[in-house]
Amino acid sequence: MAEETCTNPVYLTLDSGNMVSAEKIAGILQRHHVLATFFVTNKPTYRGDHTLDDSWRDYWLARVKEGHQFASHTWRHWYFRRDLNDGTVLYVSPTGSQEHLTEPALCQELSRINERFYTLTHHSMSHLWRAPGGHVTERTNQFAQRCGYSQAVGWSAAGFLGDELSSERYPNRVLLKRALTHIHAGDILMMHLGIQSRHDPFVNVLEPLIVGLQQKGLCFKPLPTP
Repeated sequence: MAEETCTNPVYLTLDSGNMVSAEKIAGILQRHHVLATFFVTNKPTYRGDHTLDDSWRDYWLARVKEGHQFASHTWRHWYFRRDLNDGTVLYVSPTGSQEHLTEPALCQELSRINERFYTLTHHSMSHLWRAPGGHVTERTNQFAQRCGYSQAVGWSAAGFLGDELSSERYPNRVLLKRALTHIHAGDILMMHLGIQSRHDPFVNVLEPLIVGLQQKGLCFKPLPTP
């Protein structure tokens, strides 16, 4: 369904992940004329490079030409843990390293993605952004807004597609049924362009999810921007 005739939208958002499913996802979106919002971070990929290395230029250029939307998911994909008494934000890596981010440092963590994406594609990202893990503090949002970004974008409870969960405990057929049952117009859906730990990738049921939601009268749009 064309975006201009989409009256019952849902919003598919795609976080970078390790990119192992990136090409397959792109093909599915293209076949079903689905436009999504990509939240991009510079994480290591399954190929041993990083998401925004020159080796991924053609991938991102193709998505730009298709009309998708792009936004920052931070440069390093660390986690905003809490606001500190010294006026900074505690930023913690997956391995436990810590930094105290001042406002300029936090703005750079968001904008470095935009700068690198523009270098690769000559296309500017939106001023939406998403915090890693969906965890954002009050000061993080304040800093981000003062350097030109919106409030951090999360996802709907029904839109958590579960692609990062154990495929043994949460098999695709269960996740698909749950999504088709509970997703309604206006929901923000979230999945990744690749998750290393899941043995049966959720991308294997992305196509029936899209078809099923379309059969319910829903359609897909990129996220609205403030």
